[in-house]
Amino acid sequence: MSQNKKNNPPPFKEFKFKFNFYWIYGILFALIIGYQFFNSSELATSKLSDNEFKKILKDNDIKKIVVVNDDFAQIYIKEKALEKEQHSKKAKNPLYNKKNPLYVYDFGDLQNFENELNTEKSQYNLDFDKDNAKQTSIWDGIFMWLPFIFIIAIWIFIMRRMSGAGGTGGPGGQIFNIGKSKAKLFDQDQKVQTSFKDVAGLEGAKEEVQEIVDFLKNPGKYTKLGGKIPKGALLVGPPGTGKTLLAKAVAGEAKVPFFSLSGSDFVEMFVGVGASRVRDLFKQAAQKSPSIIFIDEIDAIGRARGRNNITGGNDERENTLNQLLTEMDGFGTDTNVIVLAATNRADVLDKALMRAGRFDRQIYVDLPDMNERREIFEVHIRPLKLAKDVDIDFLAKQTPGFSGADIANVCNEAALVAARKNKKAVHHQDFLDAVDRIVGGLEKKNKIITQKEKKTIAFHEAGHATVSWMLEHAAPLVKVTIVPRGQSLGAAWYLPEERMIVQTEQMLDEMCASLGGRAAEKVIFNKISTGALSDLEKITRQARAMITIYGLSEKLGNITYYDSSGQSDYTFTKPYSEETAELIDKEISALIETQYKRAIKILKNHKKELTVLAELLLEKEVIFSDDLVKIFGERPFVKEPLVVKKGDTPIAETKKPETETTQENQKDVNNEGEISTEFA
Repeated sequence: MSQNKKNNPPPFKEFKFKFNFYWIYGILFALIIGYQFFNSSELATSKLSDNEFKKILKDNDIKKIVVVNDDFAQIYIKEKALEKEQHSKKAKNPLYNKKNPLYVYDFGDLQNFENELNTEKSQYNLDFDKDNAKQTSIWDGIFMWLPFIFIIAIWIFIMRRMSGAGGTGGPGGQIFNIGKSKAKLFDQDQKVQTSFKDVAGLEGAKEEVQEIVDFLKNPGKYTKLGGKIPKGALLVGPPGTGKTLLAKAVAGEAKVPFFSLSGSDFVEMFVGVGASRVRDLFKQAAQKSPSIIFIDEIDAIGRARGRNNITGGNDERENTLNQLLTEMDGFGTDTNVIVLAATNRADVLDKALMRAGRFDRQIYVDLPDMNERREIFEVHIRPLKLAKDVDIDFLAKQTPGFSGADIANVCNEAALVAARKNKKAVHHQDFLDAVDRIVGGLEKKNKIITQKEKKTIAFHEAGHATVSWMLEHAAPLVKVTIVPRGQSLGAAWYLPEERMIVQTEQMLDEMCASLGGRAAEKVIFNKISTGALSDLEKITRQARAMITIYGLSEKLGNITYYDSSGQSDYTFTKPYSEETAELIDKEISALIETQYKRAIKILKNHKKELTVLAELLLEKEVIFSDDLVKIFGERPFVKEPLVVKKGDTPIAETKKPETETTQENQKDVNNEGEISTEFA
């Protein structure tokens, strides 16, 4: 095969001449410059000295003398005199024209020159003519045209910008094409390389969209049973879970025209443009049917109508949405066009957009579980040069809550960490350091902290570790550090369970563990600091959710004030009375205070172990779960205790820990990077 390729040259592609409108401007500019050059006499004239001028004057070779601008004289030679050798050499200049002067003479004073001419003419009986003229040089002409050239250049630039940077619309095309769709078309000429093999995890979502792709490839398989092609599928899920990547895989697998654009592409400052672009998009898709339209971030135009009418700019967005609703399932819409859309704000979408017949399927793209995270790691480590000690199962197990985008960021950051250390391959420790870097921030070992502050931080973190170790439902501890990282001055890393539902006891234990830091400061120093800011923020939000959302308060009963439709965000009234609001506040305060007292009781019972742990933390700055086993013993309610070898840097338990920040005196803050499982 290689020899045939060498012997057979590639086929010659015939050159096709394409006319460009801007060539006209270039031709006009060249003609103007050429006229100035060839019509000018300056390029073919020679300068005469005084003796040369007097000689040709006495020889009567001069036909005419023209005094230009009272400054110099142009000398015209008679035709017979041009045959002389001294003149014929000058006349052979290709730019010379018989109508133009052959010489130029700088005479000096005009009055003396005229007197000299009169004297010579009468003395030698000469027959030349004399005239005066006003002229400009070629460069004066060019400078005269410069403003016009500049204006023309600006006009060309504006026309090119308005036509979409020289697109096919021609000059001013963007003015007339402003209502045209901005969708990017992928077809047989411009293929997408992404396939379902590149999408790790998302098995349920892939099955749904694969069926749509199969329908486009083999429609007869479904239509012979009376089935109809689905009008649309909505991909819903948290950011970074792979919604857009899944759409790219559909484009690569479908082998049909694929129109891709963002919801913001319909938004324009001109009235009616959004609706016009929707019409043009579906018109193009219908002409190439069967086809797929993918609208990313559809919430930009699909928000529920009738909200925020006070703004005044809402009508244009609603007109765009109305046109989209009509095109997806209106009167006479029978084209084989499937609409895929992605959003992470499905709660704000209009109900008419979500109904069957428009988006027949809602595909939820959730955060990956442990097996899916393993598959995602395997995809993103392909381009990396890995060492033999990299354990993908270990990384997948200790990264719950990470999305696909987070895992991709971990793999990239691990490569950067390894390169920063001049390693020849990416090791397992580099991945662990990468997660610490992403979740907690960059280490700041040179941060100035007083010994008193450091001791407070150590007991704060030791309090978290002690209480969580003694509670059954608290997340098992992995690592505690007092090395500043990011905005935090200390961090406690946990490995929570991946729960589908959460019981009240589990939430209470996690709240108690979160209050262990402040409780330790109270038990040891009988003082509290501002270091528990993020702890208080987290448990307050969790306590409010338990009472107002999950109905876990005995006094309020089985009632929730949560509105999943999002309508409550646009109202100015609360769904409960003032008396109920007071009861909610009391219940939240009582719930938190109960867990705070519980944490103090646990720490008082284990004050000796707490002190040993804090002193060990002051000495080593970083301690692991096996250090807690030596101090407290094994946790009796843990079937398989998590023991991490010293020297390994365990991974934090979730993707984005709630980093504590102090708004007043940050030096006195014992910030931590822990986070409990979120319940929403």
